[in-house]
Amino acid sequence: MSVILRTRVKKNGEKTLRLEIYHNHKRRYETLSNMVLLKESNPKNRELNKDTMRQAEKIRVQYAAQLDANDYNVTYESGRKTIVLDWFQSFIDKYTKTDKRNLSGALNKFKVYLDQKNKLHLTFSDLNAPIIEGFMEYLEKTGTGEGPISYYNRFKKVIKHAIRSKLLKENIFLFVEKKMRGKAKMKDILLIEEIELLAKTPIKNVEVKNAFIFSAITGLRWCDVKILKWDNIDLKTQYLNISQSKTNQIVSIDLNEIAIKILEISKKDGEFVFKLPTANGANKIIKAWVKRAGINKNITWHNARHSFGTNLVLMDTNIFKTSKLLGHTTLKHTQRYIHLASILKERTTDKLNFNFS
Repeated sequence: MSVILRTRVKKNGEKTLRLEIYHNHKRRYETLSNMVLLKESNPKNRELNKDTMRQAEKIRVQYAAQLDANDYNVTYESGRKTIVLDWFQSFIDKYTKTDKRNLSGALNKFKVYLDQKNKLHLTFSDLNAPIIEGFMEYLEKTGTGEGPISYYNRFKKVIKHAIRSKLLKENIFLFVEKKMRGKAKMKDILLIEEIELLAKTPIKNVEVKNAFIFSAITGLRWCDVKILKWDNIDLKTQYLNISQSKTNQIVSIDLNEIAIKILEISKKDGEFVFKLPTANGANKIIKAWVKRAGINKNITWHNARHSFGTNLVLMDTNIFKTSKLLGHTTLKHTQRYIHLASILKERTTDKLNFNFS
């Protein structure tokens, strides 16, 4: 919806004023009767024109406010009858960004919570601060680590869209006093010597082994290494260039000797560098492989990326360089590796342990 003040020049040089109104996907014009801008040939006419423009602008603002108020009332009345879960699902169906799966997870959590409260048919008119705070408590009780905060942030994102769409009369989060509790669980990482140990440990699927170690020394996510193409590799300059699936950030990674060796082993006919199973299948193979190596850590594919970031920091790589290699959009995400690296450095005396009796 928009209301814009326009002018039209008459044959005598004077200008008429009219409103260009775009509303409900239709455009129309309304002439402001008796409002004319005179030729600015003298100071008197210029002053008269300024006064006319001030009056016309007041009319434009009032007209826009009236349309907005009418839209608001109509939309809000619709919102009073709209079931939140249904609207939430329709929002996800049209959503195209990379965190779509996370939004679906938040919806499922909210659905279970409402089911427990016998409120599956909750409408926007009944959505209030106590319900949201109850949902926050439910997330805290049933989740660990970053899970509760992540689900709540996605839930909040969708409801804020409903607020902007005027399905709610006011910003309901202004009345939510509770703050989400929770601390991110420290993720396990593989140190260089552990990655070396894995490289020497037998594995069921060599493709998984090569791709996992490649991720651990390049920082690629599963979604990127799974679809990594030979077109992304320049063996002459020994660089990898890729647009990350999750963030669309372009990253350029210099390939070390191990990465080049893995690529030489993997070199074969075909578009993709690695031939990998499903994410679940790959993680099952990795867990068995890590256990066989005698490494007592909870390792999945994503831990390879965390290992890459942490090992870079442990080797005193500049934070800006680390952030660039990981394709982070802000330093906020990179700082977690600094925190973990500082904890690991503090525990370097553990290497001096020995059997004492």
